[in-house]
Amino acid sequence: MARGKLRIHLGAAPGVGKTYAMLSEAHRRVGRGTDCVVGFVEHHGRPRTEVMLHGLEQVPRRELEYRGGVFPEMDLDAVLARRPEVALVDELAHTNVPGSRNAKRWQDVEELLAAGIDVVSTVNIQHLESLGDVVESITGVRQQETVPDEVVRRADQVELVDMTPEALRRRMAHGNIYQPDKVDAALSNYFRPGNLTALRELALLWVADRVDAHLTQYRSEHRVSAIWGSRERIVVGLTGGPEGRTLIRRGARLAEKGAGGEVLAVYIARSDGLTSASPKELALQRTLVEDLGGTFHHVVGDDIPAALLAFARGANATQIVLGSSRRKTWQYVFGPGVGATVARESGSDLDVHIVTHDEVAKGRGLPVARGARLGRSRRVWGWIAGVAGPPLLAVLLNTVDLGLANDMLLFLALTVAAALLGGLLPALASAAVGSLLLNYFYTPPLHRWTIADPKNIVAIVIFVAVGVAVASVVDLAARRTHQAARLRAESEILAFLAGNVLRGETGLEDLLERVRETFGMESAALLERAGDVEPWTCAGRVGRGRPVERPDQADVDIPVGDHMALALTGRVLPAEDRRVLAAFAAQAAVVLDRRRLQEEADRARTLAEGNRIRTALLAAVSHDLRTPLAGIKAAVTSLRSEDVEWSEEDRAELLEGIEEGADRLDHLVGNLLDMSRLQTGTVTPLIREIDLDEVVPMALGGVPEGSAGLDVPETLPMVAVDPGLLERAVANLVENAVKYSPPGAPVLVAASALADRVEVRVVDRGPGVPDDAKERIFEPFQRHGDAPRGAGVGLGLAVARGFAEAMGGTLNAEDTPGGGLTMVLTLRAAGTRPELHPAAEPERQAS
Repeated sequence: MARGKLRIHLGAAPGVGKTYAMLSEAHRRVGRGTDCVVGFVEHHGRPRTEVMLHGLEQVPRRELEYRGGVFPEMDLDAVLARRPEVALVDELAHTNVPGSRNAKRWQDVEELLAAGIDVVSTVNIQHLESLGDVVESITGVRQQETVPDEVVRRADQVELVDMTPEALRRRMAHGNIYQPDKVDAALSNYFRPGNLTALRELALLWVADRVDAHLTQYRSEHRVSAIWGSRERIVVGLTGGPEGRTLIRRGARLAEKGAGGEVLAVYIARSDGLTSASPKELALQRTLVEDLGGTFHHVVGDDIPAALLAFARGANATQIVLGSSRRKTWQYVFGPGVGATVARESGSDLDVHIVTHDEVAKGRGLPVARGARLGRSRRVWGWIAGVAGPPLLAVLLNTVDLGLANDMLLFLALTVAAALLGGLLPALASAAVGSLLLNYFYTPPLHRWTIADPKNIVAIVIFVAVGVAVASVVDLAARRTHQAARLRAESEILAFLAGNVLRGETGLEDLLERVRETFGMESAALLERAGDVEPWTCAGRVGRGRPVERPDQADVDIPVGDHMALALTGRVLPAEDRRVLAAFAAQAAVVLDRRRLQEEADRARTLAEGNRIRTALLAAVSHDLRTPLAGIKAAVTSLRSEDVEWSEEDRAELLEGIEEGADRLDHLVGNLLDMSRLQTGTVTPLIREIDLDEVVPMALGGVPEGSAGLDVPETLPMVAVDPGLLERAVANLVENAVKYSPPGAPVLVAASALADRVEVRVVDRGPGVPDDAKERIFEPFQRHGDAPRGAGVGLGLAVARGFAEAMGGTLNAEDTPGGGLTMVLTLRAAGTRPELHPAAEPERQAS
């Protein structure tokens, strides 16, 4: 089944006429005989829009109940069953009422398109997901209903419904958009002229970008290489030199003169990587381009003019801005230069601007990756072979007559050996010394610096040329070997960084230490500031070098964005090292952002937990605290009443109710205070050795007589506990067990020794707890099952576990054989090494 086609009417703001345009399109299609129905159109009480619905078939809406109200939504199943050729679906970004098949209306539209039904819809520019922040900064209103940009970009047609801000405000004032009571507020808030102008610009630019993307696709599919000047695109060619900033500003001024002008700065690097621009200068130029609204591109190409023209034609550029050559006059013997070549080969469709600057004819000055790449010992032996070797060879050959040809071959072999050992310069020295010795000792006339036979001149020239060629090849191979080794090292470092990014393992200080060690620096620091005029602050620093307060005080500084820089002290690094250092700098910024996000998440988690505790505490106060207070107040009011003569039995009953309410309040407030101490980590147990039979019996004093039994042998070893905390923990366990035990089934409190631990078991015969809930019952404000509100706020077990862990013990729940629940409190026997729970760790560190 062929997928349906989507047509979207895009507007800058409500009221520009999107729905009206969609309905007009529907009437035109119906007039042509197209089967077109209204899936969902909202006219918002606008008379002209409502009239446009007449004559169009409307699929009945589906009504959904939500929070006591009834809301109409599009009946997706009915539209699919009707299977029209075209369906009108208004408000693409609408959020469906809970209970609908899809959460968003654009998802309903996707189902219609998948079923082969064409859809005509509407959406405002402020509902595009990628523009949410921009729209909020303009209007001050955050759009809650959004649609992914990709959904709108995939549309087969996007038609802009445009209206000037003045006309839209007139429509608003005439009551054609909102009800009269909302007009004044709308005109003074969302529909201000500035807001509407900015939203209109967003809509126009978005549609223009989409048109540009379609044009690029068309040119690519039809292999159109000619430049179509549909809009001004300025390509600025950069060499990495200081004149680049002048060229960028000139290109920006040219772009401002044309409607919708665009600046594309491009730096072309050679594929061998042997020459490169200053990374710091390129980073500054990249920042300048982006600040001026342009884009920066890095292209690899050995033929710079051809690569530059190919990039310009591929981007459909109309102009190229280049700087005047920095080469000196004598260097033009090697060619006309990049500017002249580009101007000659640009053709009639590309204008080339050659811009003068302060660096003209001062030399290129770019760093070149040259120099010896061989080891020091090889270079020493190469110089020995190149300088001392020819005289030694001449001494040996003076004793033997081998002929000029053999003598030249031997000197050539020595030159090749010098090249293999030491590279270019020792080979040149060997060739020069060898040619002089050949001329003096072995070419007629002998022992004179002249050559009689022209053939000998050719032989000596060939000898020197071969030596230089071999030396050049060796030097190039050494440089390539060094480059390959360096790239391998760079790839290993970058792989290390990428792995850390994925795993999130490296902290900021660890990363800075890695930077310092890798590049052999004294110190490394990450500096940042809030704005262009704000002072720099240090986000992280390692090493023992001099402190750096600003990037310009460092030996090496790598900018990271506009307000962050990596600063190192110790030595100045070459340009080739700065490439990898830039990757480290970017990773340092990512690590810093991740650390701050983690800190914010931790703070948010702490706040959320605190809010949860406070919410539950308020719920407890709202009922569980007020109930005993109300009972106490009622009893006291009754006793103080002079209108009623109370008997002694009645007075005793009222006083008993007051006492029970006060006990309940005391127990409840005690648990709340204990829970707050546990939450804030202020529980400090006073551990001492004591017998269980001194503490456990006192914990049973708060339960009715006969509701709990005790089995604590006198032979048990002493335990290392805080007596007060142990008594509160056992009391809470016993009270909880009694609460859920059936009548006639007393709770059993038994103790036993197990290795270096002592267990206190509180056994009940109640309904028990499922396995998946055995941990949840220890959370604050949890009541199991359908326990009544008067049963407490659900803090008893949480407090008991907190006290047990503070004393180095544990508290767990087990099933009672035969039915019920057993709470197992495990304590440390006296004389054993404590295993402190994390909750008590701060106290140990503080002590």
